[in-house]
Order: sequence, then C-alpha cells, then structure tokens
Amino acid sequence: MQKPLRRAFFLDRDGVINAVVTREGRLTSPRTDEEFQILSNVPEAIRQMRSAGFLVIVVTNQPEIRRGLVARETVDRFHSQIRSELAIDDIRVCYHDTEDRCSCRKPEPGLLVASAKQWNIRLSQSFLVGDREKDIEAGRRAGCTTMLIRAPYNQAASSTRDFLVENLDHAVKIALQRTSSCP
Repeated sequence: MQKPLRRAFFLDRDGVINAVVTREGRLTSPRTDEEFQILSNVPEAIRQMRSAGFLVIVVTNQPEIRRGLVARETVDRFHSQIRSELAIDDIRVCYHDTEDRCSCRKPEPGLLVASAKQWNIRLSQSFLVGDREKDIEAGRRAGCTTMLIRAPYNQAASSTRDFLVENLDHAVKIALQRTSSCP
C-alpha cells in the first residue's frame, strides 16, 4: 500500500531563514559564525507550519564554497545551528556555481524534486518561499505555489510568483488560509 502524499514548505535559506550580509556594497550569504543570524520570526512561523502538518525543508544554493569564499565546515555549522534551533525536516544544498549547469542549482527544480521523491511530497500542494527570482523559478518549475518575500534588494523583480509577502509569517498565514479547506 502506497503512503499518502504529503505537503511541504520549501524555504530558501539566506533572506528567509537568516539575515543576508552587506559586503562591499553587495548582499551576500553570511561567511562567519558572527554573521549568521536566524531571523526572529522564523521559529514561530516554522512551528505553525509543522502544526498544520507540513514538512519543512530548506533548499539553498551555496556557491561561495565552490568560489573559495567560505569553508564547507562553516556552512555545515550554520546548518547544524538551523537543525538544532528550528523544527525542520531536511536541508538540501547545491554547492555548484552557475557555470556548472547542474540540475540542483536554483532556478532548476532539482532540490525540490529530489526532496519530493525522498519525502513522498505532492509538489502541487506545497509552497516555496524565497527572496530571489531564482527561488521562485525553481518553485514554479517544480509545480509549487510560490511566495516572494518583499525586500529592498528585490523590488525591481518581475517575478512570476503567486504571492508577494512581507515576511515568513505572512507566507504561513496565506498558506494556512489556502489549505484550510484542503484535505
């Protein structure tokens, strides 16, 4: 007998779970333990997702490792912190850079598709929350409902997102309203 398909929240990491860092006038991923700060509203938002029966999976591009800008051990420490402080089910990481042309680097949907196979997820009843066009495109290609978190650095985005949200709390509120009548 086949297990019923599950629903999931796929969350980008930088700008959704943790704060981004301004470095030399550009927004980047944190590179040190001091720079890595989980956003204050995230634990409660994730608790609400879990209470509603959703799996919570982080999907993140981390090309800084390939570029030699941060050590893999540092990123692994960040992910250990996420696992210890937040009730998430999995973290999927693409360590490739753009020129690697892999299927797991967002905007490709590989991280989401692999998660769906492992966790028995129905992508059409799942949500992707991100702060960049490539996040939204990956979610769209996978068949998820997509939510772009409004940020000063993405105001010019001509996104194909389903919803524009103020923060992760707002995304959860919309998702729970939309799924309250679904089985």
